[in-house]
Amino acid sequence: MPSVRRRSCSPSKGGLISSVAAPALMAVALLLGSQEVHAFNIIGNRRINHIHAAVHTSRRLHPQSLSRHVHVHVLGRRPSSKLLAVDDANNDTKKPIMEDPNPGGLNNYGGSDDGDTEPADEPNFIQQFQSWLGSEEGKRDIQTYTISLSFALLLRVLIIEPRYIPSLSMYPTFDVGDQLAVEKVSKRIRPMGRKEVVVFNPPQTFRDIMNANYGSSNKKSKEALIKRIVAVEGDTVKVTGGKLYVNDEKQDEPFTAEDAAYEFGPVQVPLGSVLVLGDNRNHSLDGHIWGFLPRENVIGRAVFVYWPPWRIGTENLF
Repeated sequence: MPSVRRRSCSPSKGGLISSVAAPALMAVALLLGSQEVHAFNIIGNRRINHIHAAVHTSRRLHPQSLSRHVHVHVLGRRPSSKLLAVDDANNDTKKPIMEDPNPGGLNNYGGSDDGDTEPADEPNFIQQFQSWLGSEEGKRDIQTYTISLSFALLLRVLIIEPRYIPSLSMYPTFDVGDQLAVEKVSKRIRPMGRKEVVVFNPPQTFRDIMNANYGSSNKKSKEALIKRIVAVEGDTVKVTGGKLYVNDEKQDEPFTAEDAAYEFGPVQVPLGSVLVLGDNRNHSLDGHIWGFLPRENVIGRAVFVYWPPWRIGTENLF
């Protein structure tokens, strides 16, 4: 069995020399560093004294041409933005000297290095748009946008479209604010079936009721509706005792909010029509009030709830 050896802590000969020499080397380095800093300070102080002497000499020889401030640059230090205050030749008091906001830097003036002082005119939005239209990139982008928009419109008109639920007439299957997808293809290839949820344009009888109650200018009379098919052409249907009967058979409807509080029928659904009711039976303006729905008014079948996220699915739609 292989053994694991613990690394020895006792210093070897070389290790002992290293442990003794390391502090000595550090002390020498600190001493040299302090001497170098001291030397920089000496040189800097001498340079300042030299500048002061030059300033006083210039005052005696050329009092009018003396500059109001002198930059001080010390060897080994960052250039300071402080300016020296000097005595005015005609005034005994010292005038405050403003600090240079950009010491040793370039002035942020307009123009260019070639001497131009006027900035070049930049093209406005219209000129940029015209330039983009004439470019190859612009032509490719327009082609891409046109194809994408045409495909989206074709998809919405012929295949599938989104719908928004504005009321509680189909509660609890749909709540206010639910958004769902309505497909438009299957209505052309197969007949309507019972218990399917459909979106449709309202028939004329519905519009007449809305106009009589809310006026002819009411926009709601033309809005698409969503209900559930409960009977198809040829079926005999009635509502009694709160329950729905189709061809004298009681229907199981777990998706309804409550039993119906009205009596309806019996009636027979005519050819080319269906009977639709809301799942919220007592709070829905549906077929038991305005009659049968022509099949050509159907826009499509509701197939999928996609918003809000916690209600995503197809529950009770078929």
